[in-house]
Amino acid sequence: MATSIAKENILRKIRQALRNPVPLPFSETEHGAPIFIKSPEEDLVLFAETFNKLQGNFSYCTNIEDLKNQLAQLFIQRAWSSIYCIENPYLQILQELKIQTATDLSSCDVSITGCEYLVARTGTIVMSSAQSSGRTTSVYAPIHICIAFTNQLVYDLKDSLSNLKGKYERCLPSMITFASGPSRTADIEKTLVTGVHGPKEVFCFLIES
Repeated sequence: MATSIAKENILRKIRQALRNPVPLPFSETEHGAPIFIKSPEEDLVLFAETFNKLQGNFSYCTNIEDLKNQLAQLFIQRAWSSIYCIENPYLQILQELKIQTATDLSSCDVSITGCEYLVARTGTIVMSSAQSSGRTTSVYAPIHICIAFTNQLVYDLKDSLSNLKGKYERCLPSMITFASGPSRTADIEKTLVTGVHGPKEVFCFLIES
């Protein structure tokens, strides 16, 4: 009984607060000067350096043919037998390389996806559920390969969110993911472990637009 009364008191206060909204404090700061000053380096160089520092594997491709050559060499070197990809542009590349794709994500060696944007300042890959790969492809496989183009590079996280708002107007994807390198956690005895909540390795192939 006491729990029900406490719950009702909380809900009553929430309803009262909704009826009498409080003006947003310091609203003039929302569109003020940027917190992070853009580096004089090009976004491409900055992203590559930051992504590599986060234990990612970065590769620059001058065009699609260069991408095919680099992927072919990587597949031979790593001897992956099960590659999962459902995005048509990259499926076509795999077919041209005569690489069979897996149908079961849960047992694949590596997954291949595109992305929404790349954030240079933080070395972050921005993905969303609106992509044809959906929510799980980039996080379920032990190794994730992201393929992007230089026109998807932005400087800061705020830029990526602003672009997503413009791209999807008033209907943002139900999930937006910010992945900065391989999955890692230090929750277990303060020891850094990779691959606990996602891929152990992340590759990014960036193609000149």
